[in-house]
Amino acid sequence: MSKLQAALQEYLAVHRALGYKLRLPGRLLQRFVDFADRQGAAHITSELALAWATQPAAAQPAQWANRLGMVRRFAQYCSAIDPRTIVPPSDLLPHRYRRPDPYLYRDEEITRLLEAARRLPSATGLRPHTFVTLFGLYVATGLRANEPLRLDRDDVDLVNGVLTIRDTKFGKSRYVPLHLSTQRALQRYAAYRDRYCQDLDTPSFFVSDRGTRLTEWCVRWTFVKLSHEIGLRGADDSRGPRLHDLRHRLAIKTLLGWYRRGVDVERHLPELSTYLGHAHVTDTYWYLTATPQLLRYALRHVERSRQGPRS
Repeated sequence: MSKLQAALQEYLAVHRALGYKLRLPGRLLQRFVDFADRQGAAHITSELALAWATQPAAAQPAQWANRLGMVRRFAQYCSAIDPRTIVPPSDLLPHRYRRPDPYLYRDEEITRLLEAARRLPSATGLRPHTFVTLFGLYVATGLRANEPLRLDRDDVDLVNGVLTIRDTKFGKSRYVPLHLSTQRALQRYAAYRDRYCQDLDTPSFFVSDRGTRLTEWCVRWTFVKLSHEIGLRGADDSRGPRLHDLRHRLAIKTLLGWYRRGVDVERHLPELSTYLGHAHVTDTYWYLTATPQLLRYALRHVERSRQGPRS
């Protein structure tokens, strides 16, 4: 085992013991160490890190910078045990990730998506019910793409209408209460699932035609396929409205509804942040500036606050 490989194992073990999952960074750093071993490098240098970070020639500069940032943090750890380590300067690749502007789906687009899902071919008849219910759940709850896929049947309280989302993006679990219409849709799906797929080997709530847990890749592929079919994306478009934008839609519609009803948004924003599973309320504040209509409402609120109560 090379010294870099041993250092990587220690680095990952220490951080995971502190609660960090480092799933993607762990995989990428392993690729970096493999690259370093092939180059015959015994320690990290700026040149080595830069050569690896920019390997995907077709990648966006922000992705290069993100890869380099992972190596920088690993190099900072290595520098304490190997003085030959060179920590790449932070401005070596100055590009930063820019969050895409959220796409606010119109109601008719949601309707077309669900209608297209109902027409999906199926060997057993279950697949259309699965994707209609799954996409509807994204719309109704704003869950992250992988969260409903990890739900087991015990995590879905069909009597009280509550989901238990376990071990989420930031290592936290949360309860997600459901609207009565969403609760009934899940009850209908569970009945269809149990009728079409008996003696399941998986505890998963959502299952494929084969009776297995749905994968995120399969769900995203199906969403993109249907997006092309209903015109959300052009025939040759590789980019367009995303599955994650259904999460944005819920957050934005909730905030717009609060502003229009005169709700104290600043007071209730932590509630929305908790519902969405954000680690920090600042992640939810982003919606106020990311959407022009919300930004206008927020500015009006600030202006009224400065003017004070009217006599």
